[in-house]
Amino acid sequence: MENLLRPLIVVGGSVALTLFIGWATDRLLCKADERHPETSLWGLLRRGRIPYQLVLCAALLRGSFDRAEVLEDHRVGVGRTLTLVLIGSAAWLAVRIVGAVVETTYTRYARVHHDAARVRRVRTQVSLIMRVVSAVVGVVAVAAMLLTFPAFRAAGASLLASAGIIGIVAGVAAQSTLSNMFAGFQIAFGDMVRMGDTVVVDGEWGTVEEITLTFLTVRTWDERRITMPVSYFTSKPFENWSRGTPQMTGIVYWHVDHTAPLDAMREKLRDILRECPAWDGRAYGLAVTDTTPNTLQVRALATAKDADDIWTVRVTVREKMIRWLAEEHPYALPRVNTADALLPPNRTNGRVPGGIAPQRRVHESPRADR
Repeated sequence: MENLLRPLIVVGGSVALTLFIGWATDRLLCKADERHPETSLWGLLRRGRIPYQLVLCAALLRGSFDRAEVLEDHRVGVGRTLTLVLIGSAAWLAVRIVGAVVETTYTRYARVHHDAARVRRVRTQVSLIMRVVSAVVGVVAVAAMLLTFPAFRAAGASLLASAGIIGIVAGVAAQSTLSNMFAGFQIAFGDMVRMGDTVVVDGEWGTVEEITLTFLTVRTWDERRITMPVSYFTSKPFENWSRGTPQMTGIVYWHVDHTAPLDAMREKLRDILRECPAWDGRAYGLAVTDTTPNTLQVRALATAKDADDIWTVRVTVREKMIRWLAEEHPYALPRVNTADALLPPNRTNGRVPGGIAPQRRVHESPRADR
């Protein structure tokens, strides 16, 4: 009976004590979260209750397993397994605690500062810092686990002796990976590109969705994801529409006939923008920027508060102006001349010098889609 009760008391008592301490700690965190609603730290710390209970249970079992007098032949293996579980759960708990502290700090910073660009920069830095911390903790935990095996401790001297050669080989083999990692740090703390920025890379317009130490993901307007190494942004030029202030000026071009009513187009542009919620009201304008033998190139510009709104403004102005011209001034749309526009003034008896008879002026029907 004693051989049966002893392991039940040791194992069952460790598990019961772990559950009780875990429940009591969780209740204390809940009360602290209710008393301090201005901070989310206590609520975020509750995410670590599972690794916390694993640490408690592994520590209690590791300390009391010898008293259970069970599995005597496998005592070393069981003890080493409990040690590995203790190290792994402790590393897991450390990552959760650091994550809760960092996320609370970022939330407080975002609540106080209303500059979207600065908030995105801090968010990018916090994200990369958390990845670095997780990687460091993981490496330390794995190293501690390996040191629990006597064979690895005995081979430590030879490993250290060959560390120089291994480091050189690893550096050559992982040259691109290391360059991407350093590029990731440069992006995070150099404020080149941030999560949430609107960028144009390789002719693709999108929003930076994720930044890691080695790669960056851009979500395009049609919801595709472009993944590229972070070293691309440190070695090649790219457009960052969110750099500095997010305000932007959009441009729309039309080709119209030489007889187009430019003053009426300016008034119509003003009316279109007043009815467009995306226009921020800062500026607008319409001017002739170029001319060809058949058309005028007319440019309209308008402003908006960010890249998404400027896209809405541009497509709205382009569509409504073309529709208005097609309905109210169809003659202003581009036409193709199939004959001379005017005859020379010194014609004789209906014939021009050289004996060439005058031709009729014929125009194609206006096209509203150009």
